[in-house]
Amino acid sequence: MENQIVKADGNGAIDVNGQVSPVTYTVSLKEHSYEVDIRLMAPRDWLLQRGFERDAVLVSQSGARITVCHDRGRLDPADTISIELSARDDSCGNEVDLMRKYPEFDGAGTG
Repeated sequence: MENQIVKADGNGAIDVNGQVSPVTYTVSLKEHSYEVDIRLMAPRDWLLQRGFERDAVLVSQSGARITVCHDRGRLDPADTISIELSARDDSCGNEVDLMRKYPEFDGAGTG
C-alpha cells in the first residue's frame, strides 16, 4: 500500500536579493518519511523587478531559510504571471527535527 501524502500550509516571507514580501506556501511529505517538498507561487513581475533569475529564499514559519528554485531555468518576461518555486528538504532525521523545522505539520496527521 502506498504512503499517504500529508500536506500543510504556512505563512512566511520570500527574500529576493534582500527584498522581502509575505508569502503563503505548502509543505508536503509522504507519511513515515522525513523528506519535505515545499512549493509556493510568486508573481512573475514582482520577481523580475527584484532581479530574480532562478532562486530565492523562503523564510518559513519556523524562521528556517530555505532556497526555493524556478525549475524551468532562468525566469523570462514571457513566462506565466504566477511562478511556482519549489524545494526538497531532506535535512530532518527524525520526527522531532521535522516538527521543529516545520511546525505547519502540527495536527496534520504526520507520524
